Amino acid sequence: MLGVDFNSVRAFVAAAEAGRFQDVAAELSITQQAVSKRIAALEKSLGVRLFTRTARGAKLTIDGQAFLPHARDLLRTEARAIASVSPGRRALRVDVIGRRLAPATLLGDFHRARPDVELDVVTLFDADAAVAAIRSGTIDASFRAVTMPGRQLPDDIESARVFDERIQLLTGPAHQLAAARAVSPADLVGHRIWMPGIVPGTEWAAYYDALAAAFTLTIEITSPDFGTEPVLDTVADSRSLATFVGEHTRLAWPADHGLRRIDMRDPTPVYPHSLVWHRDNPHPALAALRDHFSSRRPDPSEAGTWTPTWAQ
Repeated sequence: MLGVDFNSVRAFVAAAEAGRFQDVAAELSITQQAVSKRIAALEKSLGVRLFTRTARGAKLTIDGQAFLPHARDLLRTEARAIASVSPGRRALRVDVIGRRLAPATLLGDFHRARPDVELDVVTLFDADAAVAAIRSGTIDASFRAVTMPGRQLPDDIESARVFDERIQLLTGPAHQLAAARAVSPADLVGHRIWMPGIVPGTEWAAYYDALAAAFTLTIEITSPDFGTEPVLDTVADSRSLATFVGEHTRLAWPADHGLRRIDMRDPTPVYPHSLVWHRDNPHPALAALRDHFSSRRPDPSEAGTWTPTWAQ
């Protein structure tokens, strides 16, 4: 099958269905001689006869009958392959930082509003990986916090802040602050905030570094990161450890853990989620995604909230 030409396969299928080469020539807008040449080339490539010529036209040989369903499959595969990269047909490929976190919720909201848009959701490690993937065309967009301290996005990358997520304190039932309806960052001075999932050099590490510096907080990242469940287990049993979670982070724990999600106020730390994309990306669904969030962009100067000065 090496070297088989799709035009030849197309001529073969058309001839099998029409039964006459002259009808195929009219259908494909080529000469009857060109049809004959394409089918002859296909027969040479396959090493078999596909048709016998009769006074009434062309009749499939046994080999032609065997090849016909596979030839149709080849043409369907060709059509799907072309459609997969045709403008507006390829799924919009979007990166979210995690499938339990707010960006996944935001993308879910968009999908419910625009169920006609096909999405391909991926999770990349950090903002650097996301920007590199956007520039290479591996993904179309990403939800990230931008920019990190002292760094700017490349000139061909654009972003728009689309959602400010409130940060909450998560404690176990025996923690000193467990009964509080709300706390301020100042109330947390001297308390141990445990976040082993923070990876130095990432955008979320930059955010929590800035939060700790702004309010003189102690955020510990010691011990390996074994995932969310071990953190919840440890916090649930601790009188001194608490952790931060986003308001829209989806968490589940056993009922006997008795964990408390406590709002933070005066000010409320918010995590700035931005949509990031390449300025020359023509995918029409990307425009729809941007438009979806354009009318609900947060006010970066909203009273009573805090976010790092570097956040866009």
